[in-house]
Amino acid sequence: MSLPTPLLLRGAPGSPYTRKMLAVLRYRHIPYEFLQGDAPEKRGLPRPKVQLLPTFYLPNERGEVEAVVDSTPLIRRFEAAFPQRRVVPADPVVEFLDYLLEDFGDEWLTKAMFHYRWYYKPDIERAAAILPRWRDLTAPEAEALKMGEIFAERQISRLYVVGSNDTTAPVIEASYKRILDAFKAHLEQRPFLMGRRPGASDFGFYGQLTQLTHFDPTPMEVTLARAPRVFAWVDVVEDLSGLDPAESDWMARDDIPGTLRALLAEVGRVYVPALLANAAALASGSAEVRTEIDGQVWVQQPFPYQGKCLQWLREKYAALRAADRADVDRILAGTGCERLFTA
Repeated sequence: MSLPTPLLLRGAPGSPYTRKMLAVLRYRHIPYEFLQGDAPEKRGLPRPKVQLLPTFYLPNERGEVEAVVDSTPLIRRFEAAFPQRRVVPADPVVEFLDYLLEDFGDEWLTKAMFHYRWYYKPDIERAAAILPRWRDLTAPEAEALKMGEIFAERQISRLYVVGSNDTTAPVIEASYKRILDAFKAHLEQRPFLMGRRPGASDFGFYGQLTQLTHFDPTPMEVTLARAPRVFAWVDVVEDLSGLDPAESDWMARDDIPGTLRALLAEVGRVYVPALLANAAALASGSAEVRTEIDGQVWVQQPFPYQGKCLQWLREKYAALRAADRADVDRILAGTGCERLFTA
């Protein structure tokens, strides 16, 4: 289904998923209007059922404008509507790897983003000072200060949603450092996760890293000390509208580098056990997810959305043709990711 342009979306600079989708639109040369603050309400645009950013305002089958959220299905919707400069690889095996890594960026790397922002005092102070002001640049100072306090208190109280707490903090932070090391090594060979052109996974990583590397002081310091190449990559991916991609720039299924397998091994090391334990807790009706990740205790409340993420990954895997599934199995073997489809 074709879509009228410019696309309308609401978001905020501090929203990693907003940054993810803005970068996708720039790279794909899809015209858009970026609405901030109360601009959507002033235009009479509908509110989404779930208040998430970014929110896109798109026509449904009846031609009525709806508020639509969730970046991963939106990327696929835009792939169908706009043929140029795709971010979903054509090869179903490479596309599956891209989907898995996008999910990892969206659902695990965001734990690091949320954790660092609302766990350490310098990061809390910066976020409280800046994030509310993005919504209204001319708000009176006293009002801005109060809104910062309220916003920080609300976000800190929601750390349980992503699993950030005193028990899990060492797991999250150690994983972030390994991700930096593995991604740095990969970038020494290829400019993007998916080869010489970006896939959806690149933008999934990019969205979270805009905050981890360029806004929040604690992870920024970690990044600059361990992986300045990753810091530079975020600046480059901000606007890839001038990149001239070719179909041959995609990574080939028979040429998956060890550096990408190292990133997949991190998925298997931390994200896979979290997904499986979360699914088990949801299935049993337990009020707590308790498992071991990377040799350490992991405890959080069940997360229904990530239960859906596991379901979608398994459906995507099951939909592969037998030969393609065999190649996926070969690539994932030994990374720990294979447990997603055998456990």
